[in-house]
Amino acid sequence: MPLSQPQNPFLSIPSSELCSEEFARKQDKKDNLSRLRKEFIIPTKADLRNKRYGPASTEALNTSTRSDDAEESIYMCGNSLGLQPQRTREYVNRYLDTWASKGVFGHFKELEGGLPPWLHIDDALKEQMSRIVGALQSEVAVMETLTANLHLLMSSFYKPTKERYKIIIEGKAFPSDHYAVLSQLALHSFPPSALITIDPPSPSDPYLSTEHILSVISEHAATTGLVLLPGIQFYSGQFFDIELITRHCHSLGVTIGWDLAHAVGNVPLKLHDWNVDFAVWCNYKYMNGGPGVIGGLFVHHNHGQVWTERQNDDPASAVAASSSGKKEAAPNGDAPHNKNTQIAFQPRLSGWWGSDKNSRFLMNNKFVPIPGASGFQLSNPSALDMTSVLASLDVFSLVTMTDLRERSVNLTAYLEARLLHYDGSTKPPYKIITPSNAAERGAQLSVLLNPGMLDHVLEVLEEGGVVVDERKPDVIRVAPAPLYNSFWDVHRFMEVFLPACKDALALPDRKKAGNRKPVEDARPHV
Repeated sequence: MPLSQPQNPFLSIPSSELCSEEFARKQDKKDNLSRLRKEFIIPTKADLRNKRYGPASTEALNTSTRSDDAEESIYMCGNSLGLQPQRTREYVNRYLDTWASKGVFGHFKELEGGLPPWLHIDDALKEQMSRIVGALQSEVAVMETLTANLHLLMSSFYKPTKERYKIIIEGKAFPSDHYAVLSQLALHSFPPSALITIDPPSPSDPYLSTEHILSVISEHAATTGLVLLPGIQFYSGQFFDIELITRHCHSLGVTIGWDLAHAVGNVPLKLHDWNVDFAVWCNYKYMNGGPGVIGGLFVHHNHGQVWTERQNDDPASAVAASSSGKKEAAPNGDAPHNKNTQIAFQPRLSGWWGSDKNSRFLMNNKFVPIPGASGFQLSNPSALDMTSVLASLDVFSLVTMTDLRERSVNLTAYLEARLLHYDGSTKPPYKIITPSNAAERGAQLSVLLNPGMLDHVLEVLEEGGVVVDERKPDVIRVAPAPLYNSFWDVHRFMEVFLPACKDALALPDRKKAGNRKPVEDARPHV
């Protein structure tokens, strides 16, 4: 991926124009992808304030004393939980109707106007998911949840030896990744010191240059069994150079996996072309599948192949056949096999749903994995979850990731420019800690507030119908998701955020966070 740094085009626009409502409206009007917003349910401000579950009632709106209750909320939190697509309810109702009217036959029967049979619904999802992550269809599986998938793939790809046993991760990786790798080390009887972290050179700056990442990997390569990194760092929003880092690991003989929770559906990926060994992700952030919904994984074609070695009963001839290297590919997972057939594949924790469909219900206890990522499946996946993810994938099918990325770059650049055009008489009481280079970030900008401001700013934002994500003690993460957010959303966010900052500065107790130094500048280190 290119790491050139084009100038943010919005920075050259005078504040009087850039910060106007008219400018935001014009940007949305000329943006062809603004049409995608109607594919989602945007909660109103009254919905967010409603103390009962579900949308605010018409009666409540009619009796409300809040003039802004009917307005759409300013939802900039797709990096945590995506909004619900309009078609989700329709798809889920089809699932419920099928279950109610067909029972177990919903697994197998093609129904007019219905969704794919549950037995095959994962295939329908793989076709679309593979385009989003830049993979062959056979390299993708929609299954389990992110950390479960991470454990499943580490059990297959982390094969420590006496010489190579360390796991390298990024120092501020999401806690679940820390827990997962530490537990893998413990399962193999290695101490926590076998975990190597890549930490920023400066404790006050979360930025990790690609050169620094590569240098740490090189330093420990001879003793490393696995590298696990995030595609996009959850705290800072930095987008790592997946292609280059993967190539570097392979040049050193090191296996590398990627946690793409914040990257899938956010930035274009080419996992197959980049020769990524494996990757995992969730489908509830930018993928809009719903809270805690089923996740996904990628296993490169090189690691997902299944071979048959036809052998005789004689152990000696079996050894000879194996050493000869004569193998027969099983392209569809349906290779003929019997008690004299040996199946060769990447070792994994196996389950019946990973076995080829022709033998899945024979109950003969002969595991023949489906070639590719599907061979890593364990159990019958939740058809309800699959249905919810399918609804979002059908929205993604209306646009290419390239076009979506272009829109995202523009939206985030506009947000960055608005944040840097602080209209106070002093420098901003915050700085952007996400890289200013568009190639090194996705939709998210992480904003580090001066100490003591966070609680008050969040209170004002929530009161104003703004939804963002916080990372204590001082960071808010603002993510204009390109599928449904607009320039108008960014403008309205700034209309609430800037006064909230000024109010927080005026509070007498704003130094309650202690003696931490305030931020010094509004530009991130790149």
